[in-house]
Formats: sequence, structure tokens, C-alpha cells
Amino acid sequence: MAEETIITPDLNFVRSLKGAGAETLKKCYQCATCSVVCPISPDDKPFPRKEMVMAQWGMKQELAADPDVWLCHNCNDCSKYCPRGARPGDVLSVMRQKAIEENAVPGFMGKIVRNPFLALLIPIILFLAVLGSTGHLKAPGEGAIEYSNFMPVTYIEIIFMSAVGLAGITYLVSLMKFWKTMGSNGAATSKGFVPSLIATLVELISHKRFAKCEANGDRRIGHLLVLYAFIGLAITTIWITYYYYVPHIETHIPLSDPMKWLGNGSAAALIIGSLILVANRMKDKGIDTISSSFDWTFLIMIVLLAISGIATEAVRLAGIKSIAYPVYFVHLVFVFYTIVYFPYSKLAHMGYRALAITYAKMADRDVQL
Repeated sequence: MAEETIITPDLNFVRSLKGAGAETLKKCYQCATCSVVCPISPDDKPFPRKEMVMAQWGMKQELAADPDVWLCHNCNDCSKYCPRGARPGDVLSVMRQKAIEENAVPGFMGKIVRNPFLALLIPIILFLAVLGSTGHLKAPGEGAIEYSNFMPVTYIEIIFMSAVGLAGITYLVSLMKFWKTMGSNGAATSKGFVPSLIATLVELISHKRFAKCEANGDRRIGHLLVLYAFIGLAITTIWITYYYYVPHIETHIPLSDPMKWLGNGSAAALIIGSLILVANRMKDKGIDTISSSFDWTFLIMIVLLAISGIATEAVRLAGIKSIAYPVYFVHLVFVFYTIVYFPYSKLAHMGYRALAITYAKMADRDVQL
């Protein structure tokens, strides 16, 4: 005789999903069309049908431990062919947003990110306090434009090295929490973690899964540009730090320097990639789908980060002192936003998705690409 399983629906969880953008959840009548048409769903226990069932029943803990929520790349082939307009792609996107909030350490940071005005106000107040307490609140009036005369390098280092350290630690703790939760689902693993992770990283660098998407496949170029732009900007940051501390180059780096080529090229790639993603979300793809404020906030902040960075260099080269320092201040705010809120924003997807794909490979139920 089959063993009984008693399920107690978490109605508050269902309401929270619907309130965050999954209001079409109840339209699903379990025809399984979504799982059939999904090009990246494994044959063994395919998604997103079972995730739609769990969401309808308010199975919060089961969804939290389900790596398949993250195997979904929001191709939206499922939403395109859904006969009921249940928008499974949007529902799973909301599930991922909720998972980030649930795993956020500390928890209140996830709530701050949902309010972009508050999230931006924090670095603005911080930088104004630092400038005011050190006598640098007034922009320098004499001489050439030197951003270090406005915000000394020492203060930049203290603020941003602390930010990187704290963001890195909290992100790592959140990912460990997520990994432990996935492990609680009892799935047997037959492959090692390290080789599975390496295979996952190689796959993510090429974005192979995006290439299998039909309805929304053109996002791949935008995602790749943004990914490589952030890698390039990270290398540029390390490079300029080396210049400052080893050869002790404290003057402006000439545009002929390879470091400038990498930095400016990465900034351009970030703008182009972000705009491609914005255009993708705005165009009519013939799919009944809606982008959440969580997604839009991320895209807008990334575009503003790249534009303010290029503008900071452009106004300095043009010698427009009247706006140079305010533009630099704005850019610092967006840099702070990107770093500090990384573990709680759409950017956090990279780590969660990488771990979920790694887990699927370890359980030997990964789709063949």
C-alpha cells in the first residue's frame, strides 16, 4: 500500500508569488505542454510542470530545495505554447526572485534592494558624510580635474574594499545556504563536485543553454556581452590597482595604455549588452509575458553604471570641470550599488544557477547540450 503524504499548503507563499508577478499561476491546469516544449528540460522529472504544481499547492520548502527552478533560463517557450496563458516562464522567474530573498544574508538587504530609491539613498548619504567629515564636500576649484582631490584614493579603498569583502562573504554564505537546501531533497549524486563545477563554468562562459531557446533566444548576445564586460571591468580594477601600488603611477593613465582599451571596451560592451536586453524585453515577441520590477531595476542600474562611467572619463578629457565631480559622484553611487547589492540583485543569479546546474550534473540528470 502506497504511503500517504500530507501536504499543508502555505497560502501566504502562494499570495506572495502572485503579488510579485505570478498572478497567472492558478490558470495552469497541468496539461504538461510546458515540460514537453522546453528545450533545456531533462527527460527525468522535467520542468516546469511539477514546479507549477508545487507553487499552486504552496509547497514553499519543496520549491526552495528544487534546483530545476534555476535550470530554467526563462526562454519562455513554455509561455508561448501554454494554452491557458499561465506564463510558466514568469512564474519560475518570480520563484527565483523569492529564492534570492529567502537565502539573503542578512535578510533585510533583500528587502532594501526591492526599493531602488532607498538602495541608492544609502550610498548617497554615506559618500556625502565622508566628504563632509573630511572637508572635501566642495568640489576643487583650481587646477586640472583630479578626481582624487575630490574623493581621495584612501577613502575609495576603505569604502570599496570593505564593500567587496562584505558582499563576497554574504554572497558565499547565501550560496552555501542554498546548496545545503538543495541537498535536503534527497537526490542521489553519482559525480564529483569539482569536475561538475568545472563543466558548468565552461558551459556558462559560452551560454550554450541560451542557444537552445526558441522564443527568447536572442538574449544570448546581450547576456554574453554583460558577462564579459563585468569580467573585463574586474580585470581593469585589478590592473589599475597594480599600477597605483607597484609602479606607483598616480597620474591619469593615457588612452594608449592597454588597460584603458580593456576598461573602455568593457564599458562599451556593458552598455551595448544591457541595451540589447532592454530592447529584448520591450519588443513584441509574440509571447504573453511580463518583466518584473526586479528585472527592470537591474537592467536600468547596469545601464546607468556604464553610462556614468564613460561620462566620468569623457567630461575629464573635455575639461568640463563644472559637471566633472558631480558625474564622478554619481558614478561612485552606482558602483557602490552594483557591488554591495550584488548578492541580492538579478546579478546573484550567476552563483545560484551555477550551483543548480552543478547539482544537476552531479545527479546525472542534466540535459544534453
